[in-house]
Amino acid sequence: MKTSKGISLFGFAAVIMMMGIAAKCSTTTDSSSGPQWSVQVDKVDPGDVNLAASFQIAIYENLVDELGKTKRFKQVFRDGDRNASAVSDLLILKRTVQKYAPGSETQRAVTTFSGATKLTVRSQLVTRDGQVILERTVDGNVRFMGGNLRATHNLARNVAKGITQSSLQVPSQSVPAQSGQRSGASTKLVRSQSGAS
Repeated sequence: MKTSKGISLFGFAAVIMMMGIAAKCSTTTDSSSGPQWSVQVDKVDPGDVNLAASFQIAIYENLVDELGKTKRFKQVFRDGDRNASAVSDLLILKRTVQKYAPGSETQRAVTTFSGATKLTVRSQLVTRDGQVILERTVDGNVRFMGGNLRATHNLARNVAKGITQSSLQVPSQSVPAQSGQRSGASTKLVRSQSGAS
């Protein structure tokens, strides 16, 4: 009886160690998967919606924070950051508010079925030349407890989650070291063509 407990305890410990090693291996392979984009977060376009300035600023600030947490981008730049102009692999995140229902904190506190604050935003990741890499419509809302501005945090988290779960194409216009590698590849192609004729 004691030996079966010892064997099962040893087996359990071995399984836990193997799971830890597998998790470590999977996270290290993701971070070394080639070149990454950098992103510049543009200011929120309220569109045709009457959205308070506090909501626009809260969406912007929450999104800068959430994108920084994802580790999906080399760098996260704010709108107007001069350092962004020197980055070759830059995407620009644009957002346009499509719907907004202000809701009521008081109604949410008293009842659970009314007073929800709702935001719907169309977000686009575009290159400098305007090519759309990713486009999604994302919702953020507060249905139960919490302040109205909590909807902006939920929206930013949902935008960042959508970007993280999507597969972005590899940057085509690369930094100078990588563009040299590209010209080396085309040089090899030219040599193989001239050798064949």
